[in-house]
Amino acid sequence: MAGKAKESAVDLAKFVDKGVRVKLAGGREVQGILKGYDQLLNLVLDEAVEYLRDPEDPLTVTDETRALGLLVCRGTAVMLVAPSTGMEEIANPFLQKDDKDGEDAEAA
Repeated sequence: MAGKAKESAVDLAKFVDKGVRVKLAGGREVQGILKGYDQLLNLVLDEAVEYLRDPEDPLTVTDETRALGLLVCRGTAVMLVAPSTGMEEIANPFLQKDDKDGEDAEAA
């Protein structure tokens, strides 16, 4: 085992100087330009903005933001790192529709 360097499970080199969206433990979400990282997944984001949560439903993230500027995210809090380009919200396929056709099918 001597001489074998530890490799990170995640290769973030392709995201440096590009926009990323980061989900943190506790539900916070931030977006910014990745400027640096280390093997512990500590991240440095520039021009960072935080997506605020809905006060009535804390599990829902709104489009409302607040500017944070230069941000250091501690690696132990990072849950997800994704490129911000090409990211879109889709409908939840697990939610049941409340339409009348579905109710009639259950009654039959």
